[in-house]
Order: sequence, then structure tokens, then C-alpha cells
Amino acid sequence: MMHSIGLIETSSIAKGIEVGDAMAKTANVTILAAKTICPGKYIVMIGGEVAAVDAAVARGEAVGGATLVDKFVIANIHSSILPAISGVTSVDHMSALGILETYSVAAMVDSADAAVKAADVSCLRLHLAFGIGGKCYGLFTGDVAAVEAAVKVGAELAGSKGMLVQYVVIPRPHAEMVNHLL
Repeated sequence: MMHSIGLIETSSIAKGIEVGDAMAKTANVTILAAKTICPGKYIVMIGGEVAAVDAAVARGEAVGGATLVDKFVIANIHSSILPAISGVTSVDHMSALGILETYSVAAMVDSADAAVKAADVSCLRLHLAFGIGGKCYGLFTGDVAAVEAAVKVGAELAGSKGMLVQYVVIPRPHAEMVNHLL
């Protein structure tokens, strides 16, 4: 498990590749993901010790320049976030469903981490910009009050960056709807 992760999102694929190369050369980090996302953007996610990730993201931000869409460094990533990105989280029972929607991958991951740290909820899935016009959404479950508190924290963080699209909380979601989401 990585202690820290960081991400740079650029509006240029070519510049994003250059950013990833610069980040890898700057510090002892592991590239966790480096790929295109919709609509023609590029992300580089790295992991490692906090100081190394901080240095690599700072270098990536400098190299990215005007193509920078968003970025983050999370010092102690919550253990549910990386499985939610991979889509391997399962759920037995859902009391409430929270949905958080953002305009950037960085805002989604950062907001999801803040949400699960703020209240007793599970992050079920993070859908990151593939096939949905570059937008992202996260799914959270727990009791209604916890989901409301968590999604509010995530929405406030994304909103502070100008990256919030929408958020909702659905008490007792219908099983057929849940089956189509997971």
C-alpha cells in the first residue's frame, strides 16, 4: 500500500506524457497510472513516500504549465479508494446511496478520499472520465446521515476547486438501480 498518491491531469496528451516522464525522473515514485481520458486529456497518478510524491507533483505542475487541469497529493490515502477506482468493491446491503459528480479525475479522487474520512461510509466505485465526456462520479453507501455528511464534505472540496457538477443522496435505493451501477 502506498503511503501517498499524487495525480496530475492535463488538457494535452503530449504534455501529459512529458509531465509523467518529469515526475518519474524527479523523485523515487511509482507510476500507478498514465493514460488518456475523455475528452482528450491525460492523467498521471503516482505513489510513494509523501516527500517524494510532493516533489514529483510540484515538478509535474511546473512542466504541465497552462495545460494543467487539476492535481492533488493525498498524504494518507484511505484504504477504500484504490479498490473503488479498480471497481472491485462489493456491497451486501445498501441503506443509502450517495453520488458525487465532478469535472476532473483529480477532484473526484481527492473528494472521495475526504468523504470516506469524514463519515462512516464505504466508497463503492469511482468512475473516472472514461466514456462520460471527462466527468467522473463516485458512489458511497452507509446509513443516510453518514452518507449525507460524507457526500457534503466531498462536494464542498470539489466545489472549492470549481469542479463540482452535482451530488445527491438516495435513501433506500431500489435494488434494480443498484445492480446497474455496480
